[in-house]
Amino acid sequence: MLMSVALLVPWVAGVLLVAFDGRRHVVAWLAVASLTATLVLVSVLAADVLGGGTQQLVTGGWPAGVGIVLRADALGVAFAWLSVLVLLAGAAHEAVRRVRSRTFPGLVVLLAAGLTGLFITADVFTFYVFFELAMTASYALSAYGGKRRQLRAALVFTAVNLLGSFIFLLSVAGAYRVTGTLAMDQIADRMVAVNPNASLLIAAGFFIAFSVKLGLFPFHFWLPTVYAGSRPAVAAILSGAVANIGAYGLLRFGAGVFPGQLEKTGVALAVLGAVSIVYGGVLAIGRGDTAEMLAYSAIGQVGYVLVALGVGGPVGLTAAVLYSVVNSLNKALLFLASGTRGLFIASAFAIGALSVAGVPPTAGFVGKLELFRTGVVAGSVALVVLLVVGSVLSLVYMFQVYQRAFWREGPVAAGAASPVAQRLLVAVLAVLVLAAGLWPEPLLALSARAVEALLVEGPG
Repeated sequence: MLMSVALLVPWVAGVLLVAFDGRRHVVAWLAVASLTATLVLVSVLAADVLGGGTQQLVTGGWPAGVGIVLRADALGVAFAWLSVLVLLAGAAHEAVRRVRSRTFPGLVVLLAAGLTGLFITADVFTFYVFFELAMTASYALSAYGGKRRQLRAALVFTAVNLLGSFIFLLSVAGAYRVTGTLAMDQIADRMVAVNPNASLLIAAGFFIAFSVKLGLFPFHFWLPTVYAGSRPAVAAILSGAVANIGAYGLLRFGAGVFPGQLEKTGVALAVLGAVSIVYGGVLAIGRGDTAEMLAYSAIGQVGYVLVALGVGGPVGLTAAVLYSVVNSLNKALLFLASGTRGLFIASAFAIGALSVAGVPPTAGFVGKLELFRTGVVAGSVALVVLLVVGSVLSLVYMFQVYQRAFWREGPVAAGAASPVAQRLLVAVLAVLVLAAGLWPEPLLALSARAVEALLVEGPG
């Protein structure tokens, strides 16, 4: 029942809010209230799942295989909670000052409905439906602001991600063709008996679709234009919430549905992740604009997730989950801070920058520590060296952008101070990143529980 309510609240609220003028303060704050209610519902659901185990529900009382099957496990609720939190921060950041589009508040709430749905569904077709709902809202949000730069970003984002969606749909059709089912657990069981070439091709299709969403090298070409061209709140939403589709998809489909194919291609995935880390880090150093630097940084940071996924096993997957969460918080904090001026913002941005570089006592240090542990367990000197090089690159470009933005009179430091509520919102995210580093046990335990649920639900 709670899963259905958690989906219905943002869905109904989003449909209603889209019909009203979001530029009115009352509409913008109604969207914030709806997202807050959704976050509370997902939090209660997460507490139930972490306390009592995975929950499953077939909507409408239909038998399994006919009705829509919802399943909430530790991995799904972790990504759902994280994504709604980022959406809430982005919506509140705009509502404090002035929303510039009549549809912005409703679209953010509809995006919450799509993301929550795909994180707690148990079959690939329903996943695709929620996937498309989330992406449709994202396409419209990427044009938020209406200027030429935003419209160009929206065009690029829509064109590339529509191609990714098409590849995903082809992979869904292929999985159904060879297994005769759309349920994730049944696909995982039956895929073992499928021709290896066919199963690897289907798995590759899912990998490409999710890599496009995540912006991994060499599927990254759209990301700098979109992240740098979008307004800070939208860039925070795209990088901190929408990108979670890619990270979650790689984990859920890679380790949960195609574990055999993941094991066979682990080295190739780790190499792609390594290239993404170095490529993103090197290009970020050469950027003079804060938004462009953060965009190229995003390419490098998601490489760590792919490296951990390529190593695999409980240790590697735990590092992948943990770093996905940390990276989402980091990007949301940094993009929002880059669009905010005034007291506390320099300190908040510094916390996010140190977290990206993996400097204690931030959450990023915990994430990098788990990645180092992955390298040690795997016995790979090359992986440990890569992590050191990636961290050094991150520290260099973050120091450069901080120096330009806050030590000199730059676009972030100059101008009138942002409203106090906007600055407090950024400060709260910074405190959350800092708290996760000072008290990492809950995040570590959540990541371990998520991987445990993922491995238990793999092919039996």
